[in-house]
Parts: sequence; C-alpha cells; structure tokens
Amino acid sequence: MDKEVVIDVSHVSKDFKLYYDKAHTLKEKLLFFSRKNKEKDNILHVLKNINVEIHKGESVALIGTNGSGKSTLLKLMTKIIYPNKGKIKINGKLTSLLELGAGFHDDFTGRENIYFNASIFGLTRKQIDEKIEEIIEFSELGDFIDNPVRTYSSGMYMRLAFSVAINVQADILLIDEILAVGDQHFQEKCFKKLRDLKAAGKTIVIVTHNKNQVKQFCDRAVWLYKGEIRMDGPVEEVLEEYTKVCG
Repeated sequence: MDKEVVIDVSHVSKDFKLYYDKAHTLKEKLLFFSRKNKEKDNILHVLKNINVEIHKGESVALIGTNGSGKSTLLKLMTKIIYPNKGKIKINGKLTSLLELGAGFHDDFTGRENIYFNASIFGLTRKQIDEKIEEIIEFSELGDFIDNPVRTYSSGMYMRLAFSVAINVQADILLIDEILAVGDQHFQEKCFKKLRDLKAAGKTIVIVTHNKNQVKQFCDRAVWLYKGEIRMDGPVEEVLEEYTKVCG
C-alpha cells in the first residue's frame, strides 16, 4: 500500500514582478524613460510548472544552486506566499524554520518569544507551559533566555527558533538552511533530534547546500534547476547528476 501523500504540489508556477526606483527629477525621467516602457514585461519566473508529491515519513532534500527556486517552493508550502498557477495541498500540522528569528520580537525576551512563536504554531498557553522547560533546556541558552532577543547572536537565534519548532508536535517540518548557523555541537544535536523525528514517522523537507547532510539524513532529493525540477529520486542518484552539472 502506498504511503499517504502529505504535501501535494500540482502544476505550481510562481512569478515575481521586478520594480525599479521611481524617477523624481526631469533628468531621471528622461534617462529612465525607455526603462519604464520595459517594466511591464519585467517578470521573474521563479518556478515553472512544479509537480511533486511528498509522502508521510519521508525526509526530502531540495537542492540546487542559488536562485533555482528552492526557498520559494518551501515558502509556498508554508503558505507565506501563494502560487500564480497551480495548487498545493498539505495534509497534517506543519511547522517551519524558514528565516532566522522569523516571528520573534526583538524587544521581548527569549522566554516571552517562546510563548509568541509556539502560539503561532497552534499551541495553547497550557501546552506551552508544559513544554517551556524542555524548549529552554534544548536551546542551551541558560540565563540568556530572559534577555531581549535583540542581544542574541545569529547562533542563539537559531537555537531558540529550532527548539520551539521541534517541540510543537507537528507532522511536517520544513527547514531552509537555518542549520548552517551556529556551532558544530548544536548542529549535531539538531540533526540527532531530526533523526529521532524521522524515526517517529514525521515528514521533513530541508533546503541545504551541504551534500553530506543530504546523504546522511535524506531518503530522497529533488533537484531544482532554473525554476524547474531537473531530477527527483534517490539521494545518491540525484547528487551524482547534480555534481556533474553544478560541481
């Protein structure tokens, strides 16, 4: 029996319109006149007719060079942005780590931001109360947990964000390069936790440029190239072809 499809991306395309600075002076208007006439055609086609199914319990890597559309696809899955064409269906509770500190308020403490961030992911106050010590312990922030997050380094941001995201009891976890930040010890701790979540049947989609992480952690790789799926299959096969083209 086939595994349940938890992320279904069907004929999805995403475009962005490129905008230029507005001309204010007569000189600028004369200089930029021809450019203005071209602006209506200046559309960036980031994703083109993407079709991919991700099954329950899979660990999938989205790979590709910068600008290939990996992060855009992840944001579409979280519904931070929406496709111009096509549909994305999500079956299950989803949590994401897409931008470092997204959802954090700089003037509030780490502890206060745990409550804000976890509530965004759907936890009640009571559920957060039950989990907050576990979240703080995993983050290893110690007394810094009661300092404003504007005083945190990028590594401390990552510790807090990851600690919240993995403790909201989601079925699907989306990660975009955030694990590239921080010290080796905490990165290894994060990947151990991800392996535990994988063993528990959670679905994980990760954007990364680290081929070793892909080999060690993922069952499958989806290679995006210039906004299209170039290859989708077992990690070793996809990485072999990817390396031939992109190095």
